[in-house]
Amino acid sequence: MIIVSSCLAGMKVRYNGTDCLEQGIRQLLDSRQAVAVCPELLGGFSTPREPAEIIGGNGRDVLEGRARVVDRAGNDVTAMYIEGAYAALEQAHSLAATLVVLKENSPSCGSSWIYNGEFAGGKIPGEGVTTALLRLHGIEVISEEELAARLPEL
Repeated sequence: MIIVSSCLAGMKVRYNGTDCLEQGIRQLLDSRQAVAVCPELLGGFSTPREPAEIIGGNGRDVLEGRARVVDRAGNDVTAMYIEGAYAALEQAHSLAATLVVLKENSPSCGSSWIYNGEFAGGKIPGEGVTTALLRLHGIEVISEEELAARLPEL
């Protein structure tokens, strides 16, 4: 079983109420090879919501208490991101997921890149909170960009 970000599956759950539909992911869902999950909704967020970025590090730093997640209005939303990450981990375990495909650049889901915490569109190498937690538990996480190359083998 594969877990995919809900926004990549065409669900309008992003911070601004939009999606990032990827046709390959839609096909995985339609063939029942994948299940859609949104860590941010699992953490208690609603749609729409203020955009958030990691301040002072990356997802692993957030999990270790060295960085935090703050929304554009200045609210510390770290606890909700951590809660969502643990809920996603629980789902991955319950589904015996072998692969997780999450939305690149997200403070929750980024697997190679995240926004730099300045709310100006800048990005830095790093992983989001959910990606970091899943990887700490030995679960493979890739981005939608990496999935395209692997679709033929799935």
